[in-house]
Amino acid sequence: MIIVDRALQECASAGRPIRLGIVGAGFMGRGVVLQIATAVPGIRVVAIANRHIEPALRAYSEAGQGSACVVEDALALGRAISAGKPAVTEDWRLLCSSDQIDVILEATGSIEYAAQVACMAIANRKHLVLMNAELDGTVGPLLKSRADSMGVIFTNVDGDQPGVTMNLYRFVRGLGIRPVVCGNIKGLHDPYRNPTTQEGFARKWGQKAHMVTSFADGTKVSFEQAIIANATGMSVGRRGMFGPTAPTGTPIEEAAKLLPAELFLDGPGIVDYVVGASPGPGVFVLGTINHPAQRHYLNLYKLGEGPLYCFYTPYHLCHFEVPNTIARAVLFGDAAIAPAGKPMVDVIATAKTDLAAGSTLDDLGHYMTYGQCESAEAVHAEGLLPMGIAPGCRLRHDVPKDQVLRYADVELPADRLIDRLRAEQNALFAGVAAAVA
Repeated sequence: MIIVDRALQECASAGRPIRLGIVGAGFMGRGVVLQIATAVPGIRVVAIANRHIEPALRAYSEAGQGSACVVEDALALGRAISAGKPAVTEDWRLLCSSDQIDVILEATGSIEYAAQVACMAIANRKHLVLMNAELDGTVGPLLKSRADSMGVIFTNVDGDQPGVTMNLYRFVRGLGIRPVVCGNIKGLHDPYRNPTTQEGFARKWGQKAHMVTSFADGTKVSFEQAIIANATGMSVGRRGMFGPTAPTGTPIEEAAKLLPAELFLDGPGIVDYVVGASPGPGVFVLGTINHPAQRHYLNLYKLGEGPLYCFYTPYHLCHFEVPNTIARAVLFGDAAIAPAGKPMVDVIATAKTDLAAGSTLDDLGHYMTYGQCESAEAVHAEGLLPMGIAPGCRLRHDVPKDQVLRYADVELPADRLIDRLRAEQNALFAGVAAAVA
């Protein structure tokens, strides 16, 4: 949105910057702090909460913000913000309850912990921006409903593929072209990757091995595409999506032809991905239009004869683009991407290897499970286990490799917020029956 830069400059000139609190000072959280400090007038990172203080202090230091105040209570936080001093704390509740913070950015990548942050932020009428596809793909529709009721914005971020895709989707739709595929361009997909296989790559880029594993094994792209489906009303063509592999460097206009057009050309559309195409790691939207004169114009403009026209964004720049999301939410009441209503697509847990009875499922991007997209209708009809619910569950019996898990296969941990939120989401949307253990 081109108008964002001027709006932020006006905030800076008026001495009324957006006051941002960040929960999570990992790789992406630190990137956002750096971006705002070095390139974004009109937003001020007033406080960072992290489970351990050192990464939060590091975030401010790397961004050239000097030493931060360590605060342990609301009074100390308020004093720091009023004095213009950056504040860090281990207690995220202080940020969510402060009347000197306008918006919370949740950047932990967790689910149970992030769910607590999200609920308290919304309850305290804070705009909520997620750098967290996993939480959004598990209970995003419910959180969006809660945010609406409190008069605040709930959104995932521009910069990550879902937000970039939604920008492109809105652009294509604004041309009068009907989007029928929202796609992701991946360089690798191997559901059996694990933190051991990805350790070298993670070390090279200063990331955590389980995070890059979730990129490689398909869990992350599944959550990202589920978010897009929930925002657009699209579904999936089949369990796990089609995900065709093209020869490396194949232009996306050609690679997209590997998707079965007969399954989506006349329907509400699908989310999917392509491996190996160029430009990667970008996103694409396939659209169609029936008007013969408009088709003639599109052909003249080098988009081909149709019936499908390919639009793409050749990059997603993660933390560089997040400030735009923050400004859109706070200044314009506009979500970069948020659920449009009931869940359309879920991410389900699938055995990465043979799993033994009595085992406790490990976290996303680890050794035991990978995520696949499935229609929300099928998930509820078959009692399938959402990937965001799976960590910490105990297996009741053996599960073979590549079998999807069901609620009936596991015992849920006691007293988790995410389970209560999921049940509330199931009950909220008409025609969706709650899956029970």
